[in-house]
Amino acid sequence: MQKKSNIVLIGLMGVGKTSIGRQLAKELNLSFYDSDQEIEKRTGATIPWIFDLEGEAGFRQRESKTITELMTLNNIVLATGGGVILNPENRQTLATHGIVIYLQANLDTLVERTSRNQNRPLLANTNPQEILEKLLAQRDPLYRETADLVYSTSANNINKIVQQIVQDLRQQGYFA
Repeated sequence: MQKKSNIVLIGLMGVGKTSIGRQLAKELNLSFYDSDQEIEKRTGATIPWIFDLEGEAGFRQRESKTITELMTLNNIVLATGGGVILNPENRQTLATHGIVIYLQANLDTLVERTSRNQNRPLLANTNPQEILEKLLAQRDPLYRETADLVYSTSANNINKIVQQIVQDLRQQGYFA
């Protein structure tokens, strides 16, 4: 088994990638990055603004470039955007350079969590539940194909989820 020093969190919006990622990085003494935040820092623009100006295709190009650059780093936890796995090259990059963890949650949980954040361009319509359902059906197989480990975040106990991830990573010999 190739020793990997990066942890990558994938999953739909609202599963808790950023919250869990920050705590996981702290617990393992790694640096934390959020790919969406990195894109915003690099462009000086918000994700919704990029979507409005460049469309989803333009955003995905920026996302791929950012992912490729971040995966050259070592000892990081990376929270990715929910659609990062749509690009086969991104899936390959993440799997090659990191331990990929798929965070998932049930549809009701996702609807409830995403309703609190207006910064989600793909949900900017009248039926976010329908959109989330379609995204989940489309992306779940890709998340599973890419992931080394899978965890449910529906119970919403970040501390327990992080402790389970750390325990599993240590048992598998990734981190001492």
